[in-house]
Amino acid sequence: MIMAMMLIVFTASAKKGPKYVFYFIGDGMGVNQVMATQYYLSDVGGKLGYKPLLFAGFPYSGYVITHSANSYVTDSSAAGTALASGQKTDNNVLGMLPDKETPCKSIAEMAHDKGVRVAIGTTVCIDHATPGVFYAHQASRNNYHEIGIQLTESGFEFFGGADFHTPFTKDNSDEGNYIQAEKAGYTIARGYSDYKSKASGSNKMLLLEKNPNSDHYLSYAIDRKEGEMTLSEITAAAIDFMMKDPKKGFFMMMEGGKIDMACHGNDAATTIQETIDFDNAIKIAYDFYLKHKKETLIIVTADHETGAMGLSNGAYRLNSQVLQYQDMSEGEFSTYLEKKGREIGDILTWDEVQEELKQHFGFWDKVKLSDRQTDKLRSTYVETFGMGPGELKEEEYYKVDKMSDEATRIISEVAQISWGTGTHSGGYVPVFAIGAGAEQFTGQMDNTEIPMKIKKLAGY
Repeated sequence: MIMAMMLIVFTASAKKGPKYVFYFIGDGMGVNQVMATQYYLSDVGGKLGYKPLLFAGFPYSGYVITHSANSYVTDSSAAGTALASGQKTDNNVLGMLPDKETPCKSIAEMAHDKGVRVAIGTTVCIDHATPGVFYAHQASRNNYHEIGIQLTESGFEFFGGADFHTPFTKDNSDEGNYIQAEKAGYTIARGYSDYKSKASGSNKMLLLEKNPNSDHYLSYAIDRKEGEMTLSEITAAAIDFMMKDPKKGFFMMMEGGKIDMACHGNDAATTIQETIDFDNAIKIAYDFYLKHKKETLIIVTADHETGAMGLSNGAYRLNSQVLQYQDMSEGEFSTYLEKKGREIGDILTWDEVQEELKQHFGFWDKVKLSDRQTDKLRSTYVETFGMGPGELKEEEYYKVDKMSDEATRIISEVAQISWGTGTHSGGYVPVFAIGAGAEQFTGQMDNTEIPMKIKKLAGY
């Protein structure tokens, strides 16, 4: 009888799910983005091989199918809805079924209903598609202001990101998301240092960048200036804030949102630096896991692949180490050239642009170019500056001059990296897992299966 009771207790204990759940989503991060980064890290070290990212070395992994309810090629709101709620929806719909009326309850909302503390963080605006699907329900992902209102209504304990995308209505007909958040009990901190000074006296926290850029995103890792907030800091702040009441446990979603943006621009160097930055944030969670191994689950995946990134452009080799000589994103370089022109009060000459390309991409000096590539840059210079400021090229999230776009295209070409599109693709994305229940995340699975597995394991 005693043995039977002991067996019952042991069985119940063995089936106990994770108390602390980390859900990391690398927006746009397909299998080749991961592999390109690992090859790059080895290549810059002078070795042929790969240097593993921390998350890629997790003991359990699989492949995820990402199609939406109405397209083989998903957008972030449909893919995010699937990852958050286990429900397929149409592209552009956020947290609702394709009828645009029926809300899809997310695992974050389920966890909160069970008394679990919830944290949502991102490198983009906090009312963007991927963070939004965990707390909001809108017929269109573009309803940023309404998504922001639902953020304040969610009651989740922690939010971290660059800023609100649309904090006020066009006609200023309401108080705005900031005042709404404060009235709902959120303390607003601007930057990581401000968070540390305000955290102890707060019950709910909204951590935003001190000086967000005009697009309300955190800076790319490659462009980041000292003092600017990082996903690692948001993750550390979220853990600190969640552990104010460790008995309740927590569910935490952290998004590396700008991997996607770099891939939309086919900017290989920036993509790789964003993936490394994403891994650095996961290291913060991994340190927590090492202290709470039996109670923690970490899942790393992506909503979709962006750019159809290829690890070859026809030759049987890669030359990714040249990407180390690019020291700013294409968008930042475009802004930089425009600023240089304003400073001198004239159109930049070819010699001046050539010197900037040498300084910021390593061209001709550290990165050898063919005569054809040099001629292409020269002709692009004429298109861009020859008759005054030229027409800007429209990327998914920003505009760049043709010179900057051509520079990133050529350095990808030299690196032997190809791009199939400037939008999303329908390819597999990876999933990696470690911790309590991680063995459930192996093999091929649909994106809708991931939150259902989390829900079952954690008891939401």
